[in-house]
Amino acid sequence: MSEYDPSTYGDRVADMYDVWYPGGNPAPMVDRLEALAGDGPVLELGMGTGRIALPLAATGVPVHGIDASSAMVEKLRAKPGGASIPVTISDFTEFDLEDRFSLVFVVFNTFFGILDQEDQVRGFQSVAGHLAPGGRFLLECFVPDLGRFDRGQRLSVAAIDDDAIRIEASMYDPVAQRVTAQVVCMTESGSRFYPLKVRYCWPSELDLMARLAGLELEHRWGGWNEEPFTAASGQHVTVYRKPG
Repeated sequence: MSEYDPSTYGDRVADMYDVWYPGGNPAPMVDRLEALAGDGPVLELGMGTGRIALPLAATGVPVHGIDASSAMVEKLRAKPGGASIPVTISDFTEFDLEDRFSLVFVVFNTFFGILDQEDQVRGFQSVAGHLAPGGRFLLECFVPDLGRFDRGQRLSVAAIDDDAIRIEASMYDPVAQRVTAQVVCMTESGSRFYPLKVRYCWPSELDLMARLAGLELEHRWGGWNEEPFTAASGQHVTVYRKPG
């Protein structure tokens, strides 16, 4: 994966993304985002194929997007309503848009696709610069669970069908806080590889990045229905606010 860049994962997985991750019921996410958005507009980082952007836009909230993968955006464009959502092709460490937003959000752990701490700090700063006074930045992230790994590695089976198997092999670097993985789909006709890299953060580290960007912690929930965030929580939905 020597040529891995911000577009690699999306470009490789675009054809299979909606099959593997159909999204279930997005209503709790959409309801919470709509409530936080107010009059909008809102910006989604890592919009992908539009799993959340499309139902959110259907509520009347003006939605803009950023994504590094043209292949993922093509899938968005092919869906009803997808062609009307403005999308900028870029990573989200540094971006420059004319609009200022009431809400910027990044879900499905996508913020961790920024692979070093300095770039993650710049990502927070870019978001803060695009928020209107009083605007909010929402992240949905997993809570790191290093117990998943045995001697720094993990092999798991994601799916088995009559004619295919999908497995994930991963290794982690505790110094860089980075997980490097390959999702491998094997069929009788051959194998396909879908590389993935993430740099995970602890909630307290995200809080510090927010403070450096001039944002204040407003909420941290254990889920989209405002469940309490506890030591047992496997994920968190965190909201930061720009003063003003």
